[in-house]
Amino acid sequence: MDMASITSAWVAGWTVSRGTPSAVVEPWGYRIDVGLPTHVFRHVLPAPDAVSVGKLCAEITEPNAWLKVMAGPEEVAEWITPGWTVPDDPGFMMTKALDAGVRPPAPEGYARTTETRDGVVRVRIVAPDGTLAARGQLAPTGATAVADQIETHPAHRRRGLGANVMRTLEAAGAQAGAETGVLSATRDGLALYDSLGWRHEGPLTGIVRGV
Repeated sequence: MDMASITSAWVAGWTVSRGTPSAVVEPWGYRIDVGLPTHVFRHVLPAPDAVSVGKLCAEITEPNAWLKVMAGPEEVAEWITPGWTVPDDPGFMMTKALDAGVRPPAPEGYARTTETRDGVVRVRIVAPDGTLAARGQLAPTGATAVADQIETHPAHRRRGLGANVMRTLEAAGAQAGAETGVLSATRDGLALYDSLGWRHEGPLTGIVRGV
């Protein structure tokens, strides 16, 4: 998949995962109306440059509007105008061929549930005391499926729970007919996805409009 196809797949799955309206196609990419106080909307640019980013930065005045661009943070920092910042949390677009046979058993001492609701597969791993230890979700949208909101509680890290969630989601995506997984990794999650065979496809940088 090229970056344009990866971005399109990510946008389609992300909107399903987050329950937002479908993305609107624009000349520069996609607009998603998120509707949250800290994330009003996002513009996604699969092929950004100084002109397209600078023009959007000049036109958009709403606080907490976001741009998501497929370029590195150092490059993007030179394109933005006053009022916009690049948070210190670079992203990484990643893909993986999905395999329905990779679903692991539940981790010893924990309980795992998997449910599908509104087109989203949700995996939860619960500790013996009933508290949530790890979670994640995946939105299949045809040939691709987007993994999203993968989290492990700090008290339960380094026990393989994140890997268990991911492999369970990967198998569920393949069983739903998806061939390729897509995700946007944070710096903290990159090592986990690397260890599971996800491939780094390129940078993803967020830009936010200040209040």
